[in-house]
Amino acid sequence: MKSIRLIVDKELDIIEYIVSKTNYSKSKIKSLFKYKKVLVNNKVIGKLPYKVKFNDEIIINLDKEISIPFKIIYEDENILVVDKKAGQLTIGTSTSDVDTLYRSVRKYANDCKFQVFIVNRLDKETSGIVMFAKSERIKMLYQDNWNEIVLKRGYIAVVEGVIKKDGRIENLLLEENNTFVHSSKIGKKAITNYKVLRHNDKYTLLDINIETGRKNQIRVHMSELGYPIVGDKKYGSNINPIKRMCLHSYILKLYNPLEKKEYVFESDYPKIFDKLV
Repeated sequence: MKSIRLIVDKELDIIEYIVSKTNYSKSKIKSLFKYKKVLVNNKVIGKLPYKVKFNDEIIINLDKEISIPFKIIYEDENILVVDKKAGQLTIGTSTSDVDTLYRSVRKYANDCKFQVFIVNRLDKETSGIVMFAKSERIKMLYQDNWNEIVLKRGYIAVVEGVIKKDGRIENLLLEENNTFVHSSKIGKKAITNYKVLRHNDKYTLLDINIETGRKNQIRVHMSELGYPIVGDKKYGSNINPIKRMCLHSYILKLYNPLEKKEYVFESDYPKIFDKLV
């Protein structure tokens, strides 16, 4: 039986103590208590809260541990922020609901006895930061005030061609038939700022910050500028050297209206991007 053994070196609530000594989230730890996986001095702890004392022995049994097929970036009583993999839908469509991020997160939430509601989404081909709320009230609080709450949305991209100077794109984007997006004299305002990190004779690595969150915004803007994102067949890329689109949401900075403070969530961009540039 796989297990974790901890000898308590400070008096603290048991959940807080395990959080400080492991990489487990509070929700995951609570689920371990639910399934009677936590013992203190050889006795199962079933009732919370519980305060551990100096030199107590904590055993966490991990056989049949709850599976979490995604990386948790941050979690508290109101929100859950996770890392979406490339090629995975954030939420199901009318034609597909297999292996969506929402499906995996919902299973985790059900095991841990809380609800989840999607706050933001990423394209299927894009990896990185996705935020969930643990109540409909929190979801609406963030979504209804998203433009005021979000302070930064940053992406790392590899594009085809050589860009030598930083730039800014501001225009109107129009979506046709719920599928294809392009610039137009009518549509919704879209603003994309990009900074050149480095380039070679084939590709450029960009740090992109968007001031608006239109569908496919970065992909359309870079394509129409003449530098499609590597692997983005929909918007003009004819190559796919690493078998994925090279776009990753690496930072989400926002103002938490409940606690009245700023939060910064980060996700490392795939190191395979560096092999291209």
